[in-house]
Amino acid sequence: MSYTIVGTPRSRAFRVIWMLEELGQPYSIDPVAPASPEAKAVHPSGKIPALSVDGNVLMDSMAICNFLADRHGGCTHPPGSPERSEQDALTYTTIDEIESPLWTHAKHSFALPEALRVEAAKTHLEGEFRRGLESLEQRLGDGPYLMGARFTVPDILLGHCGMWAKGLLQWEIPSDRLKSYFRDLRDRPAYGRAQEAAAKAMP
Repeated sequence: MSYTIVGTPRSRAFRVIWMLEELGQPYSIDPVAPASPEAKAVHPSGKIPALSVDGNVLMDSMAICNFLADRHGGCTHPPGSPERSEQDALTYTTIDEIESPLWTHAKHSFALPEALRVEAAKTHLEGEFRRGLESLEQRLGDGPYLMGARFTVPDILLGHCGMWAKGLLQWEIPSDRLKSYFRDLRDRPAYGRAQEAAAKAMP
C-alpha cells in the first residue's frame, strides 16, 4: 500500500506527511501548487492537500489525517469512545481558535488578490491566536500532549500551526509550558523525517 500526497509541502500538506511518518506508511509527494492545473486535475477546487489512495481522492488535511489514523490504528483513540470525542473536540477547537486567525492573517497578507486585502483586518489576529493558545494550554495538564500521554491527531494540527505562526509570522508563543510542548513535538523522530521528506520534495 502506498499513498500519493498532492500539494506543496509548504502548505497544510505537511500535516499529512507528518501523519504518514508517524504511522510508518510509504508515500510519495507530488508538490503541486494550489489552484494550479495539476491540482485541478486531481480535484476541481484546486485545493491542496489531496491524498490519492485506492483510486479515490481525499480532501482536507485534517479529514485525511483522521482517515489515516483510523485506517492504521495510530495517533488516535477508537471511534465511538469518549476519548475520541474529546480528541475531536480538541481538533475543532484548534481549527476555530488557532488556525482561523493564522489563515485570516495569511489571506490578508498574501493569499488574497491585493485589491481584496484589508490591512486593518490583521490588527487583532495575533491577540486572538494567543488567547486560543492560552485556552488550550489549560487542557495540556501534565501532558506531554493534548490528550495526555498519547500523541494524537490534534497534536499534528497544533504543531503545524505553531510552526506556521513562529516561522512565517514571527508570532511569539506566550508561555514556557507551550514552548516546551512545541519543542517536544519538533523532537519527535517522525517530525524530523517529515521535514527531510518535505525539503527533498520541493522543486
